[in-house]
Amino acid sequence: MNSKQNYQWKEMTMAVCYYPEHWDKTLWEDDLNRMLDAGITVIRIAEFAWSLFEPEEGRFQFDFFDEFLELCLEKKMKIIMGTPTATPPAWLTEKYPEVLNCNIEGIPYRHGGRKHYNYNAPVYQELSARIVTWLAEHYGSHPAVVGWQVDNELNCETCEFYSEADSAAFRVFLEKRYKTLEALNQAWGTVFWNQTYTDWKQIYIPRLTLNKGVNPHMHLDYFRFISDSTLRYCGMQAGILRKYIKAEDFITTNGMFWNVDNHRMQKDCLDVYTYDSYPSFAFGLDRYPKTATDLNDRKWTKHLHEVRSICPHFGIMEQQSGANGWSTRMEGPAPRPGQLTLWAMQSVAQGADFISFFRWRTCTFGTEIYWHGILDYDNRDNRKLAEVKEFYKKLKTLNPVCGSQYVAGFALLKDYDNEWDTEVDVWHERVNSFSEEEIFIASELNHTPYDVVYLQEDSELEDLIKYPVVFYPHPILMEKKRVDLLKQYVEQGGTLIIGCRSGYKDLNGKCVMMPQPGLLKELTGSDVKDFTFTSSAEEEVYAIWNKEKMEMPVFNDIMDASEDARVLASYENSYYKGEAALIEHSVGGGRVLHLGSAFSRKNVTQLLKYTEVIEPFAAWIEAPNTVEVVMRKKDGKTFLFVLNFQSFAVSVTLKQEMKLLYTGESVMGDVILPAYGTAVYEVI
Repeated sequence: MNSKQNYQWKEMTMAVCYYPEHWDKTLWEDDLNRMLDAGITVIRIAEFAWSLFEPEEGRFQFDFFDEFLELCLEKKMKIIMGTPTATPPAWLTEKYPEVLNCNIEGIPYRHGGRKHYNYNAPVYQELSARIVTWLAEHYGSHPAVVGWQVDNELNCETCEFYSEADSAAFRVFLEKRYKTLEALNQAWGTVFWNQTYTDWKQIYIPRLTLNKGVNPHMHLDYFRFISDSTLRYCGMQAGILRKYIKAEDFITTNGMFWNVDNHRMQKDCLDVYTYDSYPSFAFGLDRYPKTATDLNDRKWTKHLHEVRSICPHFGIMEQQSGANGWSTRMEGPAPRPGQLTLWAMQSVAQGADFISFFRWRTCTFGTEIYWHGILDYDNRDNRKLAEVKEFYKKLKTLNPVCGSQYVAGFALLKDYDNEWDTEVDVWHERVNSFSEEEIFIASELNHTPYDVVYLQEDSELEDLIKYPVVFYPHPILMEKKRVDLLKQYVEQGGTLIIGCRSGYKDLNGKCVMMPQPGLLKELTGSDVKDFTFTSSAEEEVYAIWNKEKMEMPVFNDIMDASEDARVLASYENSYYKGEAALIEHSVGGGRVLHLGSAFSRKNVTQLLKYTEVIEPFAAWIEAPNTVEVVMRKKDGKTFLFVLNFQSFAVSVTLKQEMKLLYTGESVMGDVILPAYGTAVYEVI
């Protein structure tokens, strides 16, 4: 199954990230009082405080945080404790330099930043386990503690590891996976360029090669190895915590970063998943939001779709509250009035029942002096604090929405084999990144939201059958087990839509000597007899479908249809004019559509219309495409989130009588959403 969580919030909860070690103790009580006055009842602490707990090797002390937690207990403030392993102390990296991660040239990253360690150094695993054990023993039963965060943003800053310890661990990983060197050489095609291995010690993690000429099959396994290492490290910490913490307390980690199977991490290690949401990245001063075509801050919904696929009722551990920036990189504007609420409601609409703002107060020292919090350096009440208070009032009216189900018009299928192959294969990455962004944009502009569904080892028919249509844009790596599941879905009445470049590799990333789309050919009823990137020297390629022009961007499959399939659209230009561009094949009670190109917002709109899943909320609301509309359901009740991402007021039309949850008033007809305004309605 695709989703699993052992913990859910029972009501909408607001929190904040706080670092008592950054502030004079005389500020603590006032800070907590002001937080509580704003509606903040939970704080996250300690994830960067290793040296406070262990100032020198083997000497542990807890007085500082004991004092703070007693104050929290007195104030009835709840605590999420972070394990402090994201930033090892200076004494550790000085004494044990082998714990440091390296760049691809083998040069270590030095002390002074964060995430500069590697998961696979045995001594780092040992010392991490020890500090987590001491913390869990000391605070596991503390009445103020309600949850634990493992590390901080696993695989943020860097998601590649090149230390000697990583090479040693990589060999262990490969020997377990392949058993013999003969099997490994076969899987990797090492006969090419004379790469054949005769001893396990000859194998290293990727190293610097001329023109990035790394064996792609080895590289694919390397990313699998990074994921495995990350999960092992997270699981080690979670396993220790479970021995000591209260049964009702949850274990989580924050962020959704690269080269890690986040779904497996959730299922194997965590009780609930939390994410860090920073939509203001869209307005960084290195971007051009006025001319951008990616929907700017609204595109954070795309990331939240991914999070919801991992954990349907998730939390936000870091929700944007101010401008972003380090002293060394990143420049960005402050959230405009209303955007703080808009972005937090964006998270809630997509499935967040817990919102923790980052951070309470902007730090006055360190690299992140420009990563602004709710309060600024001067510690005075400001517009951001006032907006947080107003957001809390709105959030608490949404308690009936807590734990509700997201309503999707279709599903976007993904899998980690193909995700990691995009890191290896630039051809794959180009078509995939283009299609995923365009499918999202088409979904948003047509008010046709989707769920992301990852195909995993334990995926079942029920993961798919609830969706009338699923897009599987470019499943280049394919196996029979996955084909069988897709066939079951289609036979039961589903519509499967795939794009170009499908099915031509096995799970090792090797091209198969079969007509494309390989193992999918029986399902698609298509035969790819030629293929090409579109040429920038020629006009844009298009096809004709039902007398309408259809975009065929980036890459084109030139196809024949089987006898029992039919051609819906044919190319209208280039050297393959007249050849099949879109083929439909009936299988059992369903059908497969093979589009011979990448997906664009325009051709996706045509496909959504053809499959009759477009605008599922049209009976309830009419809204401009600049507005995001989300439907959630719970206990027979229907809720509509309406979010205006524009800097000007817009009008929407409610076609049925609804209750505005923020105020309790009944509304119908035309309503005005102010600039960056939000509304949540219950359909009456």
